Amino acid sequence: MNELAANTSPLFSYGVLAIIIVVALIAWFFVNRASMRASEQIRLLEALLEEQKKQNALLRRLAESQRVEQETPETEEPREFIRMIPER
Repeated sequence: MNELAANTSPLFSYGVLAIIIVVALIAWFFVNRASMRASEQIRLLEALLEEQKKQNALLRRLAESQRVEQETPETEEPREFIRMIPER
């Protein structure tokens, strides 16, 4: 075992170090890429949320305007159906 430790050359240790650096750079690339995608998705979701808030506000205004129209009394008398037989 001491013979293996004594026979290791500096080229071997530099090679291992280079492999470790390459693997670390590849890992950093994929982690950074995933982080960028997550940031983009968060930005898109926030924009979607703002659009939904605007649509909800418009929908509330529309519902309120229809409610006001329904509260006004109609001058027309409702028709009464006497003995209406539904179709079967």
